[in-house]
Amino acid sequence: MISKISLHNQVVVTAAQMRAIEERVFAAGIPVAALMEKVGGLISRWVQTHYPPEQCPQVGILAGPGHNGGDALVVARELHFRGYRVVVYQPFSKMKDLTHHHARYAHSLGLTFHDSIEALQFSDLILDGLFGFGLERELTDPVKGAIDSLNQWSQPVVSIDLPSGLQTDTGARLGTAVRATWTLCLGLWKQSLLQEQALEFVGQAELIDFDLPIADIQAVLGEEPAVQRITAEQALAYLPLSRPPSTHKYQMGHVLLICGSLPYAGAAILCGLGARATGVGMLSIAVPESLKPMVLAQLPEALVIGCPETAAGGISRLPAEVQLDRYDVVACGPGLSLEADRLVQQVLESDRPLVLDADGLNLLAQHNVVGTLKNRQAPTVLTPHLGEFRRLFPKIAETMVCRITAVRSVAEATGTIVLLKGARIVIGNAQGRIWINPDSTPALARGGTGDVLTGLIGGLMAQGGKSRDGMAALVQSAAWWHAQAGILAARERTELGVDAFTLSQSLIPAIADVLRLG
Repeated sequence: MISKISLHNQVVVTAAQMRAIEERVFAAGIPVAALMEKVGGLISRWVQTHYPPEQCPQVGILAGPGHNGGDALVVARELHFRGYRVVVYQPFSKMKDLTHHHARYAHSLGLTFHDSIEALQFSDLILDGLFGFGLERELTDPVKGAIDSLNQWSQPVVSIDLPSGLQTDTGARLGTAVRATWTLCLGLWKQSLLQEQALEFVGQAELIDFDLPIADIQAVLGEEPAVQRITAEQALAYLPLSRPPSTHKYQMGHVLLICGSLPYAGAAILCGLGARATGVGMLSIAVPESLKPMVLAQLPEALVIGCPETAAGGISRLPAEVQLDRYDVVACGPGLSLEADRLVQQVLESDRPLVLDADGLNLLAQHNVVGTLKNRQAPTVLTPHLGEFRRLFPKIAETMVCRITAVRSVAEATGTIVLLKGARIVIGNAQGRIWINPDSTPALARGGTGDVLTGLIGGLMAQGGKSRDGMAALVQSAAWWHAQAGILAARERTELGVDAFTLSQSLIPAIADVLRLG
């Protein structure tokens, strides 16, 4: 259940949902003009804080024909009163009534209006209020050309609600789109701001909370909204950060990692380092026999199981003494090689909660994917990157225009928890719920970082609840934790310095950093 304090920051809405919420608010009696004044005041104060007039004396305003343009004109008026020089680009002769009134008043104050974007070229800051949520049509000239010109300039750009030109739900560019330095999302997070294809336009995103009533939000979205952002508050709540005084290792979970082959020996170590960071009580790692000394040297506390191996150095089978039902969770796949088909089938046929990654997914793709997964009696977590997702679910991937809807379709069809990797990780469960991790870093785009994530997920699941809902929450926490470690490592070492081993060493400091900062 989402706490009321975090509701506004956590839920994610489509254009239709946001429109329905606003309609309820207006129907209850609040005037549109009053809400516009409130939003404009909040944005004006934000601009004064981040770009004070002594640093940015001239502000260029892009004012559209709708209420987004009205918000921009309220900001233009307020900044004018605070001592900024304000220049307005307004290419539309037809406007909504309220926007027209604000434009008329701005004219009376002496603000200069232009129908050419070039008049704003020497501004110190640009405020984009051309289009808000709900835009569906392709942009055409002269607006398209104006945005393309703006994108060549070097000034910071602040977009109101969405960068103009982005489709609200998918994040697709509608002909062109403003490349914002900041996006000030109004009221509730719009789905497009969490879509990978929109990231090059969004810049830094911040929520401007103008106090939409909780009752109206829940009337449209329900008690548990279908799409949510993962927040630090939520992620930390499911991490095993404290333990009962009388606990012992057998009460803190036992995870079995099945990973590694001679060409990919490091995958087993990285996966083990990820699991170790979770504090799991017992860590077992099954690797080819020849890799056992190497893995033990890096993870001396682990129970390293040497397995019979193929001529190419992969695991041929698990030793007879390894009984899968002894483990709370099995994580399988990193560095495994494609020779392990029979092994992956054995794991899939077991009754253990399972995390399947990398070659585990590639081997699954060679079989009846949906049927195999639906037949499993225990929770299953799939962690594909986009290439693996396409191999597993080619028909869905072929028509995918939105990662959110694609993950939802797969999770519902297979009865699994699906984590689609990328700059904005999307997690879905069989009930159609979606969670998106809003923070990450390009530093994680390196080989081996996914192996660390698999270990994290496995270690947390082994300690957590056995229900599918509990597992989904732990997967979210793992994704968030993994990203925070990457962000911390990149801050300390630059994005070039974050290899997968460094990432694994940043996991505990990242949590300590978050807890220290509150």
